Amino acid sequence: MKKLLLATAIAALSVSAANAAPTLYGKAFLAADYENAEFDGPAGNMYDEDTVQINSHASRIGLKGSEAMTANTDVIYRLEYGTSIDGDNATFSNRDTYLGVVNKQFGEFRVGKNQSSLARIDNVVVNQGYWDNLGQTENESEVVNALNMADSSRINSSVIWTAPKYDGLPLQLSAMYSSDDANGNDNAGFGVAMLFDQGTGFTAGIAYDKDQNIDGEIIRGTATVDLGKYMAAPVTLGALYQVGDYDGQDKDEKGLVVSAQMGLNNFAYPAAVYAQYNKTDNLNGFNNADSDQIVVGGKYMFKDNIIAHAYAGVNNADNVNYSYADDSIASVNGDARVVVVGTGLEYLF
Repeated sequence: MKKLLLATAIAALSVSAANAAPTLYGKAFLAADYENAEFDGPAGNMYDEDTVQINSHASRIGLKGSEAMTANTDVIYRLEYGTSIDGDNATFSNRDTYLGVVNKQFGEFRVGKNQSSLARIDNVVVNQGYWDNLGQTENESEVVNALNMADSSRINSSVIWTAPKYDGLPLQLSAMYSSDDANGNDNAGFGVAMLFDQGTGFTAGIAYDKDQNIDGEIIRGTATVDLGKYMAAPVTLGALYQVGDYDGQDKDEKGLVVSAQMGLNNFAYPAAVYAQYNKTDNLNGFNNADSDQIVVGGKYMFKDNIIAHAYAGVNNADNVNYSYADDSIASVNGDARVVVVGTGLEYLF
């Protein structure tokens, strides 16, 4: 009897330890990118870069896990940090870092630094590598960047709630609160998002955000359709439209993304090709500051976690601000053009 009790206790402790053990995960993505960037301002060509860079794209490492707290509630956690494995940045930066709980009746709560609720409906962006985002809204000092609409970012001092899923209701509802605004001041920000997905190949989403990603309001809508669910065409189409109302600006920033991705089955391993078009009017709320971007690319999956990438894109931005450093930092308006052609390898663990 004692041996049976001892074996039962050891088994229970083993199960508890297994549940509490964190999962180590990460991503390493290195690419060789040919970059050509130009800026034409009042003094003509004020910036011209033509180079091949070795770049780390969204590489990261993290720990995540969960442990039962009660019969219906689990504690969840994630500590995720970005790093540049090319060595350009030797530090780690916080990505998603949170502690939370998930309950079958009340849903999931995450508290910490969380991706904003706008991202909960962004299943439209297909770009990879250098172009793997909606872009930046401002050119950094001495660098000409590809510019697009305001993107979802990770919000400090935030809590995000995800509603539980109910049978027969194909909606995912999220709500977010942050104690700091977009500039880190002690002003509250909030956001909500709702995604409709019946599992039939069509999704639609809408999200609203205030004083989190920008000082002002953002409303975003998305829709995707997997044509493979309806016909013999392994193509997924997506569209995103967004309006950003910046505080203190007269114009709304308006952005559009249209994407298409097609699976290829005539190779030894799975592959896909994609194309994405971005258009933004009134960048940062400034009148006539506009950009257009087109990207094409492909990926080849040797395994689910080993993926080769190739991509090419061009971004043209008109009447945008550029800060440059000489004897002193100056700021001018002009036209920017960025061309990037790259290839790389991504490893997930």
